[in-house]
Amino acid sequence: MSDEKRALDKFKKKTPQTDTNSGVQPPTDIISAMIGEYFGTFVLVFFGVGSVQAAVATGAQAGLWQVAVVWAVGVSLGIYTAASLSGAHINPAITVMAAVYDKFPLRRVVPYWVAQVAGAATAAIVLYAMFAEAIIEFERVNGLLRGGPASELSAMMFGEYFPNPAIYGTAEDAWRVITPTSAFVAEMIGTAMLAFLVSTVTHERNAARPPSAMGAVIIGLGVAAIISVVAPLTQAGLNPARDFGPRLVAYFLGWGEIAIPGPRNGFFTVYILAPVCGAVIGGGIYRLIASRLPKVITK
Repeated sequence: MSDEKRALDKFKKKTPQTDTNSGVQPPTDIISAMIGEYFGTFVLVFFGVGSVQAAVATGAQAGLWQVAVVWAVGVSLGIYTAASLSGAHINPAITVMAAVYDKFPLRRVVPYWVAQVAGAATAAIVLYAMFAEAIIEFERVNGLLRGGPASELSAMMFGEYFPNPAIYGTAEDAWRVITPTSAFVAEMIGTAMLAFLVSTVTHERNAARPPSAMGAVIIGLGVAAIISVVAPLTQAGLNPARDFGPRLVAYFLGWGEIAIPGPRNGFFTVYILAPVCGAVIGGGIYRLIASRLPKVITK
């Protein structure tokens, strides 16, 4: 064996193997992975929830699609932020899907959830520091007492409500538009579509999947499309961390029971349980399809 061959073999033994799709070394350090999930979710919520606050408190966005597009940008940038460190779940429902179908280590599930919720809550705190006066003025103009009846109109700048208060108002008559069961179904189907899309873009058997860098953009656009369909009904949570982190901040900022448990007592089932169920369903459907695809051989 030549000296060059020996040197090459020695180098290969010392060099960590990388993911064949992205060329990124899979994370082995849970702290690094949590940092990735924290900042990825922070970026997602900063732009997404920030666009909602700008739209509601200042009227800056003209229509639902503009808000949805900013969400798309936030999702894509959040994925880019976290991908190299954690795989960029930035959504507890996607983490559950990965654990159920992709052999994601169960010991990492709860740390990922903690990092995701913490990142979302931190972003909500930063946004309130920016929009506090605008939110207070919005409440004054609309005669809202924070934490009182109808204050979902301002609390919706943090967590979600059904039906969408910006469209249907907060009177009990509006509750006929969508029941808790219908809201659960809407969030479950919306998140199933998201998980299906994520799986389509990233699954190793999909020979038509885009390069990993482009995948983030496609997922972001998919989120915008889903928001356009689901948000009129439930504000389109699709992500338990995106809802619970800001909702928890709103609770301590004075919205109290309007934030948790909410006027209809459905935040846990609609915005936490339904997305998790939806992700498992959507991810499972795509994997049934993928099982009929030939394995992609990488060299």
